[in-house]
Amino acid sequence: SQNHGFCVDASQLPADWEVLFTNTNDNSNEGIVHSNLPYFSVQFHPEHTAGPQDLECLFDVFLESVKDEIGGHPRISVRDRLTQKLTYEPAVPIAIERPKKVLILGSGGLSIGQAGEFDYSGSQAIKALKEESIQTLLINPNIATVQTSKGMADKVYFLPIIPEYVEQVIQSERPDGVLLTFGGQTALNCGVELEKNGVFAKYNVKILGTPIESIIQTEDRKIFADSISEINERIAPSAAVYSVQEALEAAEKIGYPVMARAAFSLGGLGSGFANTKEELRMLAQQALAHSNQLIIDKSLKGWKEVEYEVVRDAYDNCIT
Repeated sequence: SQNHGFCVDASQLPADWEVLFTNTNDNSNEGIVHSNLPYFSVQFHPEHTAGPQDLECLFDVFLESVKDEIGGHPRISVRDRLTQKLTYEPAVPIAIERPKKVLILGSGGLSIGQAGEFDYSGSQAIKALKEESIQTLLINPNIATVQTSKGMADKVYFLPIIPEYVEQVIQSERPDGVLLTFGGQTALNCGVELEKNGVFAKYNVKILGTPIESIIQTEDRKIFADSISEINERIAPSAAVYSVQEALEAAEKIGYPVMARAAFSLGGLGSGFANTKEELRMLAQQALAHSNQLIIDKSLKGWKEVEYEVVRDAYDNCIT
């Protein structure tokens, strides 16, 4: 190992000694291990999370090796113990059944709730599915998109993304799964409605990607606020209302200025700031025309917004 200007030359290690850790910045040695005896050393402090993963388990490996040696148990090499400790075993069972046919609710027209980036992400989803030899079905009423181009999806339905038409396609095509997260807010709302109506269960269609429960939990402002409070995170004072009068009463309790946000709505549709009762009345009337739920928050105008996005797969691999 290296420290205070001295380091081990890995190319000159004695017999039965091997490299355990290497610093990828300068390729210097960060640890050595004996191939047979329970001896090993590292340069860094394991408890300080020096590497990409917390290596405090090195202490456990040391104690286990000592106990086995004292107890006369069969000797397990330090390298094997470390491999066992650091090898990730997914707790979530991975589905073995692969879908053969998948329905994608597409990006639709360029409007609030159906933005252009969903055309790009939906196109990438179609390409990924085709690489896995999965048949792709697409519902998208907008012919002027990349994902509706010839040769992209196996079959395209130029239909509005509303529950009635989507159910007809499901009934006709009988897909194994459906992707709701590549069509913006319109597709999400349609998927939630189909789930409530029991359409997916009726035709045995699996929700691929983000489950319906998570969509509702994040899109329903009241449920989301309650979930944040359950994990003891601070959140702006808010109230869920379902009428203009309830909105006015909530604003009086919270105090002006307030921010009104419609549930199940991205892109700011039906949302805005209100400094007075009259402004809130007009805003609430417009917002409740798009959604049956309205959240009245304490105004955060002037605050800096920070987004933190995480992509996570069934193996618990995360990209942030």
